[in-house]
Amino acid sequence: MISKNTICLWYDGTALEAATFYAQTFPDSAVGAVHRAPGDYPAGKQGDVLTVEFTVMGIPCLGLNGGAGIKHNQAFSFQVATDDQAETDRLWNAIVSNGGTENVCGWCQDKWGLSWQITPRVLTAAVTSPDQAAAKRAFEAMMQMGKIDIAAIEAAVGR
Repeated sequence: MISKNTICLWYDGTALEAATFYAQTFPDSAVGAVHRAPGDYPAGKQGDVLTVEFTVMGIPCLGLNGGAGIKHNQAFSFQVATDDQAETDRLWNAIVSNGGTENVCGWCQDKWGLSWQITPRVLTAAVTSPDQAAAKRAFEAMMQMGKIDIAAIEAAVGR
């Protein structure tokens, strides 16, 4: 059963592939029901996978195979709070090495164009610190990074 509030993500025939990747990569993630089209539609034929129910880190999602007309952009992203460099590296590398692309300040895109912010908790604490000088140093260090380097953030803060 679909949750009352579900994030619907548009794919070009690859919703099941994306949902499976997310379920294998992120904790508390799973593929649920797969629904096939009861008839032909503009992006597919009767019997094709139309929607896929899945969760990403506990967030209910619905993958819709709506066709090539709509592309993901950075106006929507999943922000993943990581606890250490190993977790940061594992998630970033999983996305990028599976056909994704690197971006700046902890952002990357998966091969389907969906944006991810792989954000160590250390970074969030540093840039929101009441010590404005330390927050600025951490922010300036982050602005030079692709994948976040926790040791460099800690060095910028002076830890």
